[in-house]
Amino acid sequence: MCGIVGYVGSRAAVPVLIEGLSKLEYRGYDSAGIVVWEDNQLKLEKKLGRLSVLQEALQGTELNARCGIGHTRWATHGRPSDINAHPHTDCTGRFAVVHNGIIENYLELKEWLEAKGHRFKSETDTEVLPHLVEHYYRGDLKEALQKVVERLEGSYAIVVICRDEPGRLVAARQDSPLVVGLGEGENFLASDIPALLKHTRRTLIIDDGEIVDLTAENVAVSNGTGKPVKKEVFEVTWEESQAEKGGYAHFMLKEIYEQPRALRDTLSGRITPENHRVILKELNIDTHLVKKINRVFIVACGTAYHAGLVGKQVIESLVRVPVEADIASEFRYRGPLVGPDSLVVVVSQSGETADTLAALREAKRLGARVIAVTNVVGSSISREADDVIYTWAGPEIAVASTKAYTTQLICMYLLGLWLAQQRGTLPQNEIREILVELRELSAKAETILDNNSAIEEISRQYKDKENAFFIGRGLDYVVAEEGALKLKEISYIHAEAYPAGELKHGTLALIVKDVPVIALATQKALFEKMVSNIKEVNAREASIIALAMEGNTEIEKVADHTIYIPATHPMLAPVLTVIPLQLLAYHVSVARGCDVDKPRNLAKSVTVE
Repeated sequence: MCGIVGYVGSRAAVPVLIEGLSKLEYRGYDSAGIVVWEDNQLKLEKKLGRLSVLQEALQGTELNARCGIGHTRWATHGRPSDINAHPHTDCTGRFAVVHNGIIENYLELKEWLEAKGHRFKSETDTEVLPHLVEHYYRGDLKEALQKVVERLEGSYAIVVICRDEPGRLVAARQDSPLVVGLGEGENFLASDIPALLKHTRRTLIIDDGEIVDLTAENVAVSNGTGKPVKKEVFEVTWEESQAEKGGYAHFMLKEIYEQPRALRDTLSGRITPENHRVILKELNIDTHLVKKINRVFIVACGTAYHAGLVGKQVIESLVRVPVEADIASEFRYRGPLVGPDSLVVVVSQSGETADTLAALREAKRLGARVIAVTNVVGSSISREADDVIYTWAGPEIAVASTKAYTTQLICMYLLGLWLAQQRGTLPQNEIREILVELRELSAKAETILDNNSAIEEISRQYKDKENAFFIGRGLDYVVAEEGALKLKEISYIHAEAYPAGELKHGTLALIVKDVPVIALATQKALFEKMVSNIKEVNAREASIIALAMEGNTEIEKVADHTIYIPATHPMLAPVLTVIPLQLLAYHVSVARGCDVDKPRNLAKSVTVE
């Protein structure tokens, strides 16, 4: 979950490293550090806190180095501190390393190294790496790193710099992203593409087990045995400005407003012009296999899991096949009844989520067909799945996911309709009706965003509350879970979602005077029952914020505030319903003075278990 940047070239390395790290601070911001080669030595600076603290420490220093590596950390082993910050060095200061991931056997390696006289300073798992390089180094940094990775268990993206080999960086990857940026007389390394965009769009996506040898004039990639690997250049097509705030106060708000465009992009080319059929050319599953599927599993974490909960109801309704939605961190450990006739759908914004990747591998081991829904081309999950449906949401910087979630929902609808087509479980006229409504979601999302100021005004009235409840029925309950997550992760208000029908089975004990209750009532078949449930809350003098479809004005009789979404097919309502909930969470967070884009203790891409 940390950010890595490396540079070798003819210009000053420090500004390049700092600028690159600023693009990756969303991946980790407990501490930051750099190390550069200058005057035949490695010069190191690292600091607890945000990148700005490191920048202040570097002011006034005259570093003209042309080669270096940098890191922003999200703590796993060892509390955030100056000492635990990366880069880490060996006993002599000859080698320095930055690392993303977790070295699972680090204690065993540390004990072995200590027995050989190595001295450790930090509490991190990473520190074993420079000491291992020191142990194996015989004059060639690449050969030493090859020997090091043979000893490692776990996940890693590693970059090493050596005092004795100026102008050279060597890197390795296993289950943690690593990208090379190709320049003219200079080359770059990073854990994510935004760090490279200011300098180049020509990249190499490094795969598991590969080692990179980087100089200003050359990039050589090899496998673990040293055999050269030929890599195709991946041209980045999205603009650098897409990864910037674009005039918005926060990335999260910008990304909420990008949703209409993201919805259009996700649907683009995937529906026939006549709205008759779904086209998913990326799925290479023959019809015989599709018809054999007897169970679907949707596996994900966090917000992606909530998209999976919507997908469960959608696919069961459209395809008439049992669907289980699983939290990825639990999937492997419950002995899932997965086999060759199962379809497993893994959902991950980054495509690097460690628990989801592990679930994918377990599903494949059990013989299932695996479809990935992800936003990142070339990610681990996209490469290891049998088939991939990309969300095309564009880069999402804010830790709290917004446009990634709504585009994941679109992919769930497309997959459900595609399966229904293949299996013949839905009449053509019903498929067309849903597809027509899908195309209209983008414009309807824009009308919700036009109501932002009214939602902001409602939000301000609840900024001082410390508890909130979200209720709904059917698909509304699933969206309520995502709404509660958004509120608590960025505003730190305790928020819980409950099925509205469960209120009388215990939850009403928590409903007291003036506690905010966000009530979702967009499902026509359940509307009257939902109104009855809201009345139960009303009787306890709670404060009701209701969400309903336009035309259902009866809801105003039981709510203190009402937010309407444009009318749409009830199955598609989650895409629209979640947008006011995102805005509600955003404005409450701002009003409370919270760090919206970087909520405490959280990071964007969870690449550790």
